[in-house]
Amino acid sequence: MIHRPSLVDRMMRAAKLDSNLYEEVEADKGANAQAFSVVLITSIASGLGAGISAIISGESGIWFLWGLLIGIGTGIIGWLIWSLLAYVLGTTIFKGPATEADYGQLIRTIGFSNTPRLLSFFSFIPFIGGFVSFAASVWALVAGVIAVRQALDFSTWRAIGTCIVGWLIYTLIVFLVSGFVIGAKVLF
Repeated sequence: MIHRPSLVDRMMRAAKLDSNLYEEVEADKGANAQAFSVVLITSIASGLGAGISAIISGESGIWFLWGLLIGIGTGIIGWLIWSLLAYVLGTTIFKGPATEADYGQLIRTIGFSNTPRLLSFFSFIPFIGGFVSFAASVWALVAGVIAVRQALDFSTWRAIGTCIVGWLIYTLIVFLVSGFVIGAKVLF
């Protein structure tokens, strides 16, 4: 039987930006469920923070549920899309001489790089919640660069390039989908 470190241990190491953790989960094909769990847990935390914020703002209880569902949905879908973008960009445009990866490796490493997003739960706290959420996003971005670098076996600069171009494409996708949803809402 293969000994797999606990989810909590791996999340702590991911939060500490331990590059060895990202190498470990890159190679551990059995860590897909753990990576999904990280994304689910952090998405729930983010959704709870948004939901509590809605209630504090005087919105009805349905907005709490709506915030939670949106947090979970966007977290999981965003993780899958972001992993795919990093994989495609990293194995084509930014490919280095030692780059050899599959989509599963990016799913696992990027999943764990979401760990700092746990702090998004505190987004509802007046005055500091926005700062905490922003800091968690920056921390997750740095973890994401490390995750991409380790999974694709290339330099930090190539990882930064992959993340910047991927972020631009991802933002465009979100903008287009949001526009479509808003347009559909107006029509119906």
